[in-house]
Amino acid sequence: MDLIALPAFEDNYLWLLHDGQQALVVDPGDAAPVHAALRRLGLRLACILVTHHHGDHTGGVTALREASGATVYGPARERIPEPFTPLAGGDRLRVLGLDFEVLDVPGHTAGHIAFFARDVDGAPLLFCGDTLFSGGCGRIFEGTPAQLLASLDALAALPPTTRVCAAHEYTLGNLRFARTVEPDNTALADHERQCLQRRADGRPTLPSTIGLERAINPFLRSREAAVTRAVRAHSPSANDAVAVFAALRQWKNEFR
Repeated sequence: MDLIALPAFEDNYLWLLHDGQQALVVDPGDAAPVHAALRRLGLRLACILVTHHHGDHTGGVTALREASGATVYGPARERIPEPFTPLAGGDRLRVLGLDFEVLDVPGHTAGHIAFFARDVDGAPLLFCGDTLFSGGCGRIFEGTPAQLLASLDALAALPPTTRVCAAHEYTLGNLRFARTVEPDNTALADHERQCLQRRADGRPTLPSTIGLERAINPFLRSREAAVTRAVRAHSPSANDAVAVFAALRQWKNEFR
């Protein structure tokens, strides 16, 4: 299987996974880069996976479905361009010979889902939309801090070798904030250097891995003593795990 991050808009990635003949695409906010990749590689689009309803993730769905006949799968509790097959946590689907588990990961939106395959060419693979980013997480638009924290806990519990295919190239900004929270985290400093080089070379910083994110992402580390201390120094009223996480997310919202 070949995994490709197709850039779209200013900082989106539309993930294309193919076997040389058939392909799936994740969160196609724009049909044009997908059409171009399919033509260039001589692929047929078999299915479209959608994690949540925001337009930069769904804007190209109708055009791609009409052009290819691809089956669309999306969150049962969100408005996705119809027709689509609604999915919720615990559901499973088999596409391109791969078995995906559907995970409920609300917080960024109320019905956000993720797609997790335990074995794609020998390693797990996660399409997590805007719930988890490298070094960060999505803003809370429709859910609650408790929901997003629980969603991130569920993702952090996946195997450490899981490749994390987030939907935005936000890594450098996220890591700059993460260093403010954990200035003594050497794994974080090392990863930032690697990501700066990748971007200088014109390469994506993604996919990341769950193991790496556990080491460098403050939103997966909000219960770690160093992160908790930093958050409480910034927001003294944060007195439990959810309050610390909420204060951390608010700190990031205001960070410049």
